[in-house]
Amino acid sequence: MINLSNIYFHYPDSDFRLEIDELHFSSRSKNAVIGPSGFGKTTLLNLISGISIPQKGSVNVNEVSVDTLSDAERRTFRLKNIGFVFQDFKLLEYLKVIDNILIPFRINKALVYKPELKEKAGHIASLLNIDDKLFKFPNKLSQGERQRVAICRALLNDPPIILADEPTGNLDPENKQKIMRMLFDYVDEKDSLLITVTHDHELLQGFHRIVDFQELYKK
Repeated sequence: MINLSNIYFHYPDSDFRLEIDELHFSSRSKNAVIGPSGFGKTTLLNLISGISIPQKGSVNVNEVSVDTLSDAERRTFRLKNIGFVFQDFKLLEYLKVIDNILIPFRINKALVYKPELKEKAGHIASLLNIDDKLFKFPNKLSQGERQRVAICRALLNDPPIILADEPTGNLDPENKQKIMRMLFDYVDEKDSLLITVTHDHELLQGFHRIVDFQELYKK
């Protein structure tokens, strides 16, 4: 489902370099990406989603060469195919929680808003124990609650791919396990693909595959 080949990427005015000869992720799989900070784990998710484009190499997702698409095409592709749980949540402070969850359907015609989506958002929020927060603003939420809003937004469109950047980083042990069970159940129910970046090795049980980024990274 996802294949990166002969990747070379660097940020302008930075010493950071990421090179990957070949990396493949199969559909219907649960994958954890581990490794020290600064080794490019978040960059990997950005390349897969088309947020970033490699200077060399190809990124193929669902038989689409993401690296050859225009900015607008990549944005549309991402909205339709990828649920991205960002490490910094990407919540809009001036919107209530329910509107933050629904915003992918408001910003691009690729996703069609239907009234029943609000009910679906409420259902997912209840599974994440934030259904009582739907009409609050993000500044009234804890970090863990903001994290769960981001997860709810990522799952709303039933995307075939979930990219989760430290999705449990701000959660207590009980909620960490609950979130991972929910993500695993989602993969099983939807036959989707999960790639999770994590530093928490206690959560690695249950993943089909562990990718150690130290083995992929080249200076």
